[in-house]
Amino acid sequence: MTMFKPETDAAVLEAVQWAVSEEQPLEIVGHGSKRAIGNEVGAEHVLDLSGLSGITLYEPEELVLSARAGTPLAEIEAAVAACGQELAFEPMDYGPLLGEQPGRGTIGGVLAANLSGPRRLKAGAARDHILGIHAVSGRGEAFKSGGRVVKNVTGYDLSKALANSWGTLAVATDVTFKVLPAAETETTLVVSGLLDDIAVAAMGLALGSSAEVSGAAHLPYPAVTRVAGAALGSDPATLLRVEGFGPSVAYRIGLLRQLLEKAGPMQEIEAEASRALWREVRDCIPFASVPHMPVWRVSMPPADGHNMVMALRMQAAVEAFYDWQGGLVWLAMAAGDPEAGLVRSLVQKCGGGHATLVRATPQQRAEIPVFQPQPPALAALSARLKAEFDPKNILNPGRMASAPERTIEGASS
Repeated sequence: MTMFKPETDAAVLEAVQWAVSEEQPLEIVGHGSKRAIGNEVGAEHVLDLSGLSGITLYEPEELVLSARAGTPLAEIEAAVAACGQELAFEPMDYGPLLGEQPGRGTIGGVLAANLSGPRRLKAGAARDHILGIHAVSGRGEAFKSGGRVVKNVTGYDLSKALANSWGTLAVATDVTFKVLPAAETETTLVVSGLLDDIAVAAMGLALGSSAEVSGAAHLPYPAVTRVAGAALGSDPATLLRVEGFGPSVAYRIGLLRQLLEKAGPMQEIEAEASRALWREVRDCIPFASVPHMPVWRVSMPPADGHNMVMALRMQAAVEAFYDWQGGLVWLAMAAGDPEAGLVRSLVQKCGGGHATLVRATPQQRAEIPVFQPQPPALAALSARLKAEFDPKNILNPGRMASAPERTIEGASS
């Protein structure tokens, strides 16, 4: 096995060109925080991008940041926080859920996995904030797309094409993201004791109001007991986050209290305690402490997710919690069997969506399609993209599927 660890764009290009000429596939990794997601890569050689690190441009007044692909996300978040800014899509850290240390994800991995967090329902995901890239295709050709200013949209779709490609189309070497001002403060209104269907209705009511809710999640029992960021107790907790200037936040929390006054007991969690709580929701911490359970990430219409969970609970031992107003459902299979056929059939029966097996044993990952199987038309489009970017199947072969290589989930990822 050959381990390539380039520190320059030219070295990345040279490594890929060698792989193309020798027809030797490469596994593309950063710090490996998401390596356990997807199928095992069929490659003997590794292209390690962790040496390709550092912020190359940050202009707070222009709301633009560029960094080399192997730059730790934690480093970028610290830099923008020091200037009162943030990545508004609050990308998830998969590390704790997969048994890795937190904070090891890279900015290139953020784009490759199209990461997002609870603010997805308001701010979108990584693909909605990418401005430009420098990359090397599976043909061994360097290319760039987009620019470093917010108004420049040249080649924007090509930059977005790498989102959710999991390193199967090209190797990003430098990425440019839009950053935004961070909120002065935040408060989370917690409504206790709601059943899943009532909680989903309450979240919908809150999001339809003028309170400008930026996060809506529901933690049933026992998931609620595994959140350490706030003392929520053991009753189901419905979380509604409001962000902004202090007086505005207080006013909008008051609106929510009036709107939901008959829903159940309420409490408020403020400032840093609120931020800690949402980080735990974002990073799926309720299931990080039960590593023996396979974990699914299911994206489906918000009004339908709780129906799917109810039907699933009648046939399998499962724990669940909800984000994105119920549109993102995290499932932990308590018996240790992913029950892939059952989960995916119920997702389609109860409204449709995408089910990704995020955590499983190597044997389970080898036997089960980890990413949602595609309908024929989408599979054909994926195959054409793969043939255009990586005709010799050099980059992360097998990571997403045997053929075609890439799943396009768009906004559902």
